Amino acid sequence: MDKIIFVVDDKDTNLFEAKRALTDSYRVMTLPSAAKMFSLLEKVSPDLILLDIKMPEMDGIEALKILKENPEYSKIPVIFLTGMNDVETEVMGFQLGVVDFITKPFSAPVLLNRVKTHLDVDMLIREKTHELQIRTEQLENLQNSIIYVVADVVENRDHTTGGHIERTSTYIDILLNAMLEQSVYLDEIFDIDFDSFIASARLHDVGKVSISDNILNKPGKLTDEEFTIMKTHALEGEKIIDQIISHSGNEAFLHNAKLFAGYHHERWDGKGYPYGLAGTDIPLQGRVMAFVDVYDALVSERPYKKAFSHDEAVKIIMEGAGTQFDPLIAEVFYNVRDYFAKVPRD
Repeated sequence: MDKIIFVVDDKDTNLFEAKRALTDSYRVMTLPSAAKMFSLLEKVSPDLILLDIKMPEMDGIEALKILKENPEYSKIPVIFLTGMNDVETEVMGFQLGVVDFITKPFSAPVLLNRVKTHLDVDMLIREKTHELQIRTEQLENLQNSIIYVVADVVENRDHTTGGHIERTSTYIDILLNAMLEQSVYLDEIFDIDFDSFIASARLHDVGKVSISDNILNKPGKLTDEEFTIMKTHALEGEKIIDQIISHSGNEAFLHNAKLFAGYHHERWDGKGYPYGLAGTDIPLQGRVMAFVDVYDALVSERPYKKAFSHDEAVKIIMEGAGTQFDPLIAEVFYNVRDYFAKVPRD
C-alpha cells in the first residue's frame, strides 16, 4: 500500500508543487489549514505530515503541539515547511518533536528525497521497536516461567502450604491497586510495574529450600530450636537471589524478589526478623507481604491449628496495626477485606 502524506499549507501554489513532486511515489492529500488536517485525521492516519508554519487561524507550531499531546497522533512524523530562516523557530520545532525543516520554495527532487529519507528512517525505527518488543516479551515469558517453576518447587516441598503462592500473589494485586487508588505510599508504588512486582513476590519463600523436610513438614508445633532454624529461610532466600543476580544482572524483578524474601517477616515495631527493622525502614515489599502472608496463614488449616474464619483473621491483623503491621497499609487492607475473602482457596 502506498504511504500517505498530508501536505498542510494555506498557499495553493505550495500544495500544487508538493503534490506534483510526491504523487508518483505516495498518496498525497493536500489540506489548506490545520483545522482541515485535524478533521481528516479522524478518518485517515498518514505516514508523514508536511506542515506549514505560518498559517492563519492556527499556525504550524500550535498544530504540532496538539498533535504531540494526542496519543493517537503523537507518533506521526512531522516536517515543517517554512520560508523563514529563524534559528529560534528551528530550536522550538525540534524541542516540540518535529523531525526536519524544509525551506520554501522547495525543489521537487529535494522534497522527494527528504520525504523518502524520513519515511525510511521511520520504518526502520518501527521495525526495530517491534523486534525489541518481541524480544522483551520473550524474555519476560522466560523469566516468569523460571519464577513459576522455582516457586512451585518450593511450595511442593512444604506440604502444609498448598496454593499459598498463588493466593498471596492475588492478595498483593488487590492490595497494591487499592493503595494506588487510595494514594497510600504513592511515591513508592507509582512507577512500579505491577506485573513484574507481583511475579517476583512468588519467590518470597524461596529460602525454604534450605530447610530440612523434618522441620518444614513437621506435623506439630516447632520447638524453639526448630523455629530458630526455620527463621533462617529469610536470609537464605536473599542469598539465593543474590546468586541469581550475580549471574544475570540486578534486574528490577530480582531486586524486588530479594526484598520480598528477606523482609517479609519484619515487624512495624522492630521485633521481627532477620534484621529487626522498624517502620518505613522496612522495604515496601516486606511490609506488603507481611499482610498477605499472615492473612493466608491465619485462614489456612495447619497440622497444629484449625483455620481461622475470614472475620477472625481480619480482626487479628487489625489488632496488630501499628505493632506488627504498617498502620497505613492496614487501613487499605481493611477497606478491601471483602475482596480477600473472595479469593478461591482450592
